[in-house]
This record gives sequence, C-alpha cells and structure tokens, in this order.
Amino acid sequence: MSTATALPGSSLDAARRTRELAEAADGRIADVLVVGLGATGAGAALDAAARGLDVVAVDAHDLAFGTSRWSSKLIHGGLRYLASAQFDVAHESAVERGVLMTRTAPHLVAAQPFVLPLTPLVSRAQASLAWAGFRAGDMLRLAARTPRRVLPAPRRLSAAGARRLAPPVRPDGLRGGLLSWDGKVTDDARLVTALARTAAVHGARVLTRVRVLGLTGTGARVRDELTGEEGEIRARAVINAAGVWAGDLAGGIRIRPSRGTHLVLRSERLGVLPAGLHIPVPGETNRFVLVLPQGDGRVYVGLTDEPVEGPVPDVPEVPESDIGFLLDVLDSVLEVPVHRDEVVGAFAGLRPLLDTTGDDGPARTADISRRHAVLTSPDGVTTVVGGKLTTYRRMAEDAVDAATRARGLPARPSPTAALPLAGAAAPARLRALPVARRLVRRYGTEAPAVHALAERDPALARPVLPGHPVTRAELVWAARHEGALDAADLLDRRTRIGLVPEDRAAALAVAEDLLARTAEEIRSANRC
Repeated sequence: MSTATALPGSSLDAARRTRELAEAADGRIADVLVVGLGATGAGAALDAAARGLDVVAVDAHDLAFGTSRWSSKLIHGGLRYLASAQFDVAHESAVERGVLMTRTAPHLVAAQPFVLPLTPLVSRAQASLAWAGFRAGDMLRLAARTPRRVLPAPRRLSAAGARRLAPPVRPDGLRGGLLSWDGKVTDDARLVTALARTAAVHGARVLTRVRVLGLTGTGARVRDELTGEEGEIRARAVINAAGVWAGDLAGGIRIRPSRGTHLVLRSERLGVLPAGLHIPVPGETNRFVLVLPQGDGRVYVGLTDEPVEGPVPDVPEVPESDIGFLLDVLDSVLEVPVHRDEVVGAFAGLRPLLDTTGDDGPARTADISRRHAVLTSPDGVTTVVGGKLTTYRRMAEDAVDAATRARGLPARPSPTAALPLAGAAAPARLRALPVARRLVRRYGTEAPAVHALAERDPALARPVLPGHPVTRAELVWAARHEGALDAADLLDRRTRIGLVPEDRAAALAVAEDLLARTAEEIRSANRC
C-alpha cells in the first residue's frame, strides 16, 4: 500500500481556516494582506511569503472563484500582441510561459498543438499572414529561451495531414493546414489551487469565505461569510488583487470588463481530436475561435471579446448572441455542423482590463492593452489589474515590489521564477510515477497520494458520475488538502464537473455525502 502524502504544510482544510482566521484577526499586524485569491492574488501571496514576509490572503468566495476559472486554459506565448505592436507584452508572455512549462509547473502546463485549416474561407494572403505570425511566435519562444523539446516548431500540413490532426474539418476545398504549438494548463483553477497551497507551505494564511467590508493601507474590516462574525485584519502593506471587483475596494480604479465566452461540447460530438483548432473569424485579421480538447470527455469552443456594462456579477451569464457567434464560426469549417441543442454547457469570464481611455475611447475591449498595471493609492493600497493568466507571476512580483516599497518594508528579491509549485517535478520524475497519466497531469508528484486513497478504500476509486474520469478519491483529496468547503468548491473549481449542468446535478449528492464524511473525519482527527 502506498504511503504517499500531501506536500508538508500545504494542506488547506476547514479546521486550518478557522484557526488561521482567528490568528489573523487577533490584533497582530501582518506584513502583507492580499485581497483576492485568483491567479494574481494567490501568486502575490506566494511571492510575498516566499520572500519571508508574514502574509494573510483572503477572498470573499473560494480559490479561483472569478476570472481565473473561466479562461481558455491556454498559457499564451504572446503571439497576438505582436500584431498590435505590443512587443513588451508579447515577450513577457513568452518568458512567463517558459517559466511555467520548464520550472514552476511542468505537471500542469504542457505543449498543445493547433491546426489552422486552410479552407476556401481562408485566402492565400490570410494564410501567409498567419504563417508569418506562427514563425514570429517561434522567434518569441527562442527569445524566451524555451527549449524546442518543450515547444516544437510550427510547420505546414498537407490536406491529408490536416485531416489526420483535425478529422472533423470539412474536406471539400481543404488545401492543407498550419500546425502551431502553445502552452495549455490542465486546469486554470488547479493552477490557482497549487499557488495557494504553495503559499501555505511558506507560511501564508490562505482564507476563503472572508469578505472585505472596507480596505485601507493598514488593513481591512472583514466578515467571516460562514459565521457572520466581523473583525479586523491589520497589515503593514495591502495588495488589492480583486480582479474585476478591484475598483469596488480602491478609489480611482476604472475597470472595463471584457466577456470571454466558451461553449462546452461532449468529446464524442467531434470525435478524436489529436490537436486543437484555430478557426479565423471572418472579417478579422488577428482573431480566431479556438477548439480546445480537454481530455476529460469535453471540448471547449471559444472565445468572444465583448464589453460588459453595469454591475459585475459573481458568475457571468452567457448570452445567446455569444453562443450563436461561436457556433457560426465553428460550423464554417466542420463537415457536420454542431447544433444549439448539442451545446451541453457554456461559461463566460470577465477580463479585468484597466480602462485608461476617455469617454470617447475605443469601442471594443479587444482594443485595450493586456498590459498589467500596479497602482498605489494615496492611503497606501496597492492595486494590480489587467494582464492575463499567463503573466500572473510577473504581476504578483510587481505588486509585491510596489507594496513593500510604498510601505518601506524590507523584502528580498522574488524567488518565484524558480520556485516549483505543489506537485511540480522534472518531466522524467513525473513520467516515472506509477499511477495514471491523468492523475499526474492534475496532481503531479502528489498523484500517488490521491491514488492511495482509492487503494485504501476501493469505493473511492469509482467515478463521481458515469462517463467522467474524476473519481471520488479526488473529491476527498480536495476536501482534505485543497481547501474545498462545500459541494460547489468540489464540482465547480477543484474539478470541472459543474461546467455541464446535467453532470453537476447528477454528481451533487455524491459530492455532498463525501464532503460531510470527510469533514467529520477531519473533526475527529483534530479531537484526538
């Protein structure tokens, strides 16, 4: 029987949350308070803690509750930013992609192939422009010093080669394809969970369900959303990493959210997909709809880039206009069109773009720069906004630099560019782990520990629902070690079962039962 365990000090559970929240609100002064536990906030908590600072990080909801769970799951090399002459953003993206793929999270981030099918809708001039872009993207890889063995070179495909990698594409008029590669994260919410748990290893107190009621440069008034109790967390430096909600916590911040919508299809609808697809959007020179196989029985199709007005919702709704747009572009290349009733789920994320325009600024959020910004208010709150999932680490580093500098805190340089996240290891070690590859891609070196739960209790080896690969052991692991406090945490973020409403409903009773049993086991262990 395996004796594998979680990374020491990384386990987040309800008991640890209760204990550490009491410590954080007992009147002592932390070095850094981070508000928001998406990728940037969790990254800032890790960055500050890894520098030896005393850190408290809070979120009103759960890890990766907002934008960080709604991405395309891609770790972009910055190709699209070359077309708009944002060379610094492009290079930064390529560098950060390489950091994730080679040092900090090779278990979670790997190379993903894409085919751009050269259908009659793609002119030869468009194909030449796309090919030049892919070659420029490969130069970005080279400049970022990402090895060729990690990201292969782009190449041209014959019509037969394009069909082998993209079987659902219509053969009529197909004259070939362009093969390119980019980074893809197994799951964006799992990346955030790994960040938060690694921050905990370095001493950060990671507290979900803690809502900030008021924020200043010296701390926050907070409410425990589980008990309703209010208190104060004091800190020498404060970082606002609340994403699309950042403007609600700090004055002078104008966020212009952009909605990115994805559709969810069953994998069998498109059949075997050895590669993803780049499908050019008609009338656009640098915009594509992506088809993204997930390896869990699902395929995502996205994404849109539409401005959002009004109050920011906790969970964005997907309008039918977005679904229609994505299906129209998708069906333009498929041999058998996908119909509306074959879309089993859809999700939308809001990008927290910094609005630096006047009232007569750009009409489209697609025109707003993806550069991130770090701003410090007169009362000392440091806010970090903009950017994207790929560059979370650099955003976090810049935010901690600015916050400690503004408050005069001594802090050594950030070590996070070379700091492996929970579960990370060299590829050779990951390949040698004696468990299913799917578990390794999700848990890295902790995969044997997840597998051991099922070895000890065969009932936990059963899938949560038929036809989906997630096992009951994974839900137990999430409750014991990954800070999951309710069934929504389990189904919507630690796993992605909840992206399909029908699957979520079928799995809910199992999740609630396992959560209750695990909570009782944790309470019993703490009483001993």
